[in-house]
This record gives sequence, structure tokens and C-alpha cells, in this order.
Amino acid sequence: MKTFTHLIQEVQNKGRCHHCGGCVAFCTAINYGALELAEDGKPRYRDQSKCIECGICYAICPEVGELNDEVKKLVSWTPPIGQVLGTVVARAVDPEVQARGTDGGVVTALLLYLLDQGRIDGAIVSKKMGPFQRQPWLARTREEILEAAGFHFDTLATLSHFSQTYSTYSPSIVELKAVTQKRHNRVAFVGTPCQINSLRRMEVLGVVPSEAIRIHFGLFCAGNFQFGEGERKELEKLGNFQWTEVLKVNLKEELMIHLHKGEVRRLPLERLGFMKRHACQFCVDYAAEYADLSFGGLGAPEGWTTVIIRSIQGQTLLTKARGAYLELFPHKEDPRISQAALAKITEWSGKKKAMAGQHLEELYRQAV
Repeated sequence: MKTFTHLIQEVQNKGRCHHCGGCVAFCTAINYGALELAEDGKPRYRDQSKCIECGICYAICPEVGELNDEVKKLVSWTPPIGQVLGTVVARAVDPEVQARGTDGGVVTALLLYLLDQGRIDGAIVSKKMGPFQRQPWLARTREEILEAAGFHFDTLATLSHFSQTYSTYSPSIVELKAVTQKRHNRVAFVGTPCQINSLRRMEVLGVVPSEAIRIHFGLFCAGNFQFGEGERKELEKLGNFQWTEVLKVNLKEELMIHLHKGEVRRLPLERLGFMKRHACQFCVDYAAEYADLSFGGLGAPEGWTTVIIRSIQGQTLLTKARGAYLELFPHKEDPRISQAALAKITEWSGKKKAMAGQHLEELYRQAV
């Protein structure tokens, strides 16, 4: 039976840990208390004497291939980018949701629909806690969901500590502990591909608290970009701006730095290798292939969101939310926009898989 010690040896020590928090989420949710997240977001032993060596933390790691076949069967995965029942370009109807959202505010609009209809008790999102700081959060009211809308900088800190290293990633999965404590059993989850992957592995094994997640919202992910002091200074030089001018940041086909005065600095992602997390070069999932619905700005006009429908549940939700909560991009303006968006996402996914394959091959070659 492999344990967390093996994860340290096989994943962390090789630089492949995504800090998704799945191992910690399971361990804390059932009150084993053996694991915790370090200040840099990396899982570690909190009290090794409490570890019962069940091996579940190892099995649910997205970098471990033990359950790959079972997870793909669970979500009816098909190549090249998972099950695709349809693709739409949409935005929220509510102007306030549009204004708060990163692209078209679709994720926020769907969460509000689910809450208003009494279909969820809350949603695991990330909450803004200060200038460019966010932490995982269980939002349980309309106000809390709206407060969490939009994309700024996500902190790598744990729930009780903030560092000065900012990132495009938030370990939202660790908030599953709050779901268990509050005894909620109807929760929506919003997260990255690696987090969705870990949750699906929990679902395959039937372990808590995976049964509480009623729908999985996955976010397109080109990688996790670190915004430490050195990286921020380098970005200022590349984009010709001052950090005090920044309003928000968005990731599409490039890194978009929105300034308070309305200007946008656009930086190609290929120029940002100096700030990309090492583990992301081994990830093969760009389009959140195991989610019920996948979201991102890629392929959509400014102010709109591309949505990939991956399950009947996701399709039903999208259909029912149309009208009062969501509107689709006008078909007459561009009748091929959905097909073009899917083609672009497939292209980006292929590039990410190819790059990950190269890096994994190099890693294995070094090991040999």
C-alpha cells in the first residue's frame, strides 16, 4: 500500500505536485489530521503519527495513474479532449454579474441560478481577501457568490495565512472540509482541471466528501503563473506598466493586464515561462476534461465566455438557465463562433498534451 510518503518521493520530489490539495482535502474532511498545506501551498505531514496509511491520498493524486481508466469511464471520456456534447458562447444577463465576472460572468450566473432554485446549499469558489489576494471559500448566499465573482490574483496561502507570493491558482478543494463540517450535501465546485481530476478520483473510490459535489465546473487552464516579487518586476518591464496601476488580470490566448485607466497590456504566454509553475509542464489537461461544464475566455469575444458541455447534467443546467440568467452569443453575428471556439480549444489542448509528453519523457529519461 502506497502512502503520502510515496507521494513525496514520486510526485513532490520530482516537481510534479500541482498543489491541488486533494490529498489534504480528504484527510482533513474525515478528521484524520495527518496532512496540511504548507505556506507555499504544498501538501505536507501535519502529524505523521495520525496517518493510518490508507493509501487514498496516493490514489486520488492526479499525477498518479492508478485510477485513470476508472475516471475516464465515469465521465464517458473520449479523445481528443473528453466528452463534448456541445459548445456555446454565452454571458450573464444581469449587468452586475457581467461587470463582476472575468469574461461573461457565466459561472457566477449559473451558481446564482442553482442557489435561487434551491438545488445547491452553496458553492466552493475563491474569495477576495485583500489587494490581489484570494482564498478558498464556501459561498452560501447570493451576496457571497457575487462577492467571489471575477478573477484577480489568487494567493498560494492556506486558509489562515497569507504570503506575498501571488498566483493564478487557488487551492479551492481544501474547502471541502467546511462542506463536511456544515453537513452540506448539495454543493457546486468551481476549480482547475487538476482539482476536478482529484475530485473524480474520490468519486470513483466513493470516499467523503465527494458525494457532496453535485456539479463540477472546470476552468480552462494554460498553467499556474506565479506572481512573486521578482516576477512582478519582470512583468512591469515587459508590459511597460506599474503594479499600482493594475485593476485585474485575465488569461486567454495571452496574459491580459487590465489597468485602472482602461488600458490593457497583452503579453504572449510563451514569454512567461519564467513565472510558470514547474509542475504545470507535466499537465495534459487544458480544457477541464472531467468536468460537467468547462469555461474560459478562449475563442470568445471580449465580455463573453466559451462553455463546453460535457454531461447531460451540465446540458440541462445550461438549458434551464437560459433566458433569465444567460444569453447566447447572437447566431446571426457569427454563425460559426461555437465551432471556431471548440477548434481553438482543441488546438490549445493538443499543444498542452504534446508539451507535457515531451517533459514527461525527459523526466523519465533523467530517472533512467
